[in-house]
Amino acid sequence: MVDHSPSLLNIGIVGGGNLAREVLEKTTSSYSQAEVKARYVAVADPDPSSPAILFAKSTGLKVLDDYHGLYDPSLDIHLIFVLCRDEAVTNDVLKNSPDHIRIMTRAVFMMFWAATRLEEAKWRDRSLEMETILNGIQDFILVITPDRKIVEVNEAFLTKMGYSREQVVGHSCHEVFQKGNQPCNEGIIFCPMNEAIKNQEPSQQVVTRIDSDGQPIYTEVTMFPIFEQNGRISKFIEVSRDITDRKREEERITQRLEKMVEERTRALEETHAKLIHQDKMASLGKLSASVVHEINNPIAGILNLILLMKRINQEGRLSTDDLQKFARYLDLMETETRRISRIVSNLLTFSRQSKIELKFVDLNRLIQKTLFLNSNLLKINHVTVVTDFDPRLPEIMGSEDHLQQIVMNLVSNAAEALETTHGGTLTIRTGTPDDAGHVFIAFEDDGPGIPKENLPRLFEPFFTTKKKGKGVGLGLSVAYGIIENHGGSIEVQSEPGKGTTFLVKLPVIRGPNQAS
Repeated sequence: MVDHSPSLLNIGIVGGGNLAREVLEKTTSSYSQAEVKARYVAVADPDPSSPAILFAKSTGLKVLDDYHGLYDPSLDIHLIFVLCRDEAVTNDVLKNSPDHIRIMTRAVFMMFWAATRLEEAKWRDRSLEMETILNGIQDFILVITPDRKIVEVNEAFLTKMGYSREQVVGHSCHEVFQKGNQPCNEGIIFCPMNEAIKNQEPSQQVVTRIDSDGQPIYTEVTMFPIFEQNGRISKFIEVSRDITDRKREEERITQRLEKMVEERTRALEETHAKLIHQDKMASLGKLSASVVHEINNPIAGILNLILLMKRINQEGRLSTDDLQKFARYLDLMETETRRISRIVSNLLTFSRQSKIELKFVDLNRLIQKTLFLNSNLLKINHVTVVTDFDPRLPEIMGSEDHLQQIVMNLVSNAAEALETTHGGTLTIRTGTPDDAGHVFIAFEDDGPGIPKENLPRLFEPFFTTKKKGKGVGLGLSVAYGIIENHGGSIEVQSEPGKGTTFLVKLPVIRGPNQAS
């Protein structure tokens, strides 16, 4: 069977009254959709000022003053709605219209139109309910088309963002949200719509948008894609909420925390600096106690020589032999004075807060000088020092004062450890490992050793196993920091009852900008 039905249904209307105008107003846009294969072609009424005729003229439809003109083959009318109240016109159309044109009288049309009005009323009520619900929701709700046009928006969005409906509906989302003429650049501004399109699922993100006054508003956005049966996205439902107050409160809290941390850090740094100074002064006190014995001996010798020379001088005229004795005594006094000067100079170098100066340092000479300063401490604790220095040890670039403090701390620790065993041996070795990029200093003692559980904490600030008053636990921590700043490393090996070894490695050459 051949189907002679037209692919597009052309409709004509007889009558120009309010009913005809209402029908045209409410259905013209629907009939223009691609899915609806129907369209209005012409309206016939003898009154040129009737409502339907005026509407038809405004929309470009054909206007006739005689309904018989609807039969003209050139109009290709397939269906006529007879909407006028004149029964004579209705009967004439039914009797004389061409056979291929179908007729729907006013009475029949009104049955369908009444049902349509009823459904329209239901939809209107439902739309009003939905609009009331949407406007009662404090979250922002927008409906956006795939080409980024906003087609619906609730009152909460308009109120909070400071827009009127006319400023939003019909405009692109990037025009409203970012005040931009181009869609959001994916690399600069995160776009929830792009994310939803890419993943084909809802997208959620916190984004910053601009209100009508140009002020940034933080929003938590969820973009829901709505799919058609063919899998294409027909629209997007965006649900978002204003989190500006929360975000700003978080920023205020973060700022307060950062300030508190900064103040606490500054306080800790000040405390740390004071304790380091305290520890250094404690070390200086120990050193001073040792040095005072070293100074007392030459001073006592010088004093004895001075008294002897005074007594000889008081006995009368000096002989040649007396003058020779005086010369020898003066040489001894000069030697002892220079010894005192060296001790005092080394002590001042260790104690003063001097500016860090980087230079080439001979570690062998530095260790010998430090042992000299600690000679009395070692003697008091019955420590025998054995040195095994590599005579070809290369010089390193570093701070002599700080490197001396490392040696001072490690020698002092070894002496105090050996004190508990009533003496022992401290062996200090220097050398160059196989890689030749570093030198090493090894401090080996045969003291009581360190318990295994204490080894991981040895270099922690304020950790100490010494008795109260013996130290604050910063010596090894300070040494560790100095070694690290020189680009080196320090390792410890110990076993209770078998002694302890500290191995310090330092790079042979370091640039001035690498140490601090």
